[in-house]
Amino acid sequence: MEALKAIDRWPVAHAAVAVVGAGGVLATRGPTALPLRIASVSKLLTAYALMIAVEEGTVALDDAAGPPGSTLRHLLAHASGYGFDSTASALAPPGTRRIYSNRGIEEAAAHLATVAGMPFATYLHEAVLEPLGLADTTLRTSAAFGIWSTVDDLARFAGELFAPRLLAPATSGEMVTVQFPGLSGVLPGVRRYDPLDWGLGFERNFATPGHWAGERVSRATYGHFGGSGTFLWLDPVAGLAVVMLADREFDEWGLAAWPSFCDAVVAEHTGRA
Repeated sequence: MEALKAIDRWPVAHAAVAVVGAGGVLATRGPTALPLRIASVSKLLTAYALMIAVEEGTVALDDAAGPPGSTLRHLLAHASGYGFDSTASALAPPGTRRIYSNRGIEEAAAHLATVAGMPFATYLHEAVLEPLGLADTTLRTSAAFGIWSTVDDLARFAGELFAPRLLAPATSGEMVTVQFPGLSGVLPGVRRYDPLDWGLGFERNFATPGHWAGERVSRATYGHFGGSGTFLWLDPVAGLAVVMLADREFDEWGLAAWPSFCDAVVAEHTGRA
């Protein structure tokens, strides 16, 4: 795809991308086998493991977890009231604000580890990474932002999102359904939204003004971006997913480069200029 050549001009040392369709990888560019920290894209893999645990009956979305009154569902949907980082206390009652929270995801992973009686990294490996053949993906630090992976591995994960084998359709559908609709909040590094939509791990605020993925994706799109300069999104209307990893922290360069890049990829794929 001609649109992928744009990454060669980005102000980063390394960037790689894969475009994925329902039938597999459509195009790639850059060092797709290079392991990089995927930052908050980690949350997608973590949430997937947690939902496998929900299907298995190990945990339930209504389990009490996090601050008083919060559940596992609140934690996965950034609606528990926890602040951003691992030391932040609850800033609001559960279910009243969308406060993007690394701590909330870490607490969700810790809840599963406690109930399952094993480290979360072990559960993630056995439930998600090994079955999908993600051999170059490892949880090194935080379940919220400390997974390292490759574009090749995440393209396989995108294939799983197109046609889930590890989750039942109802469960995968629940993950991308907006939870606690109507909550306002800040999309970190981007802007405030009212509402700021989120599923269970998956951002659902695509195709809104100023969004990092541009204007051509549909409102049905779901995914996540990471502060290390990474993103993964899937648009079921276009039948298209894009995985991108880079090694420069997300800041003005990402907001300048990503929207037009994503727009160009969608336009080229759909044939609509």
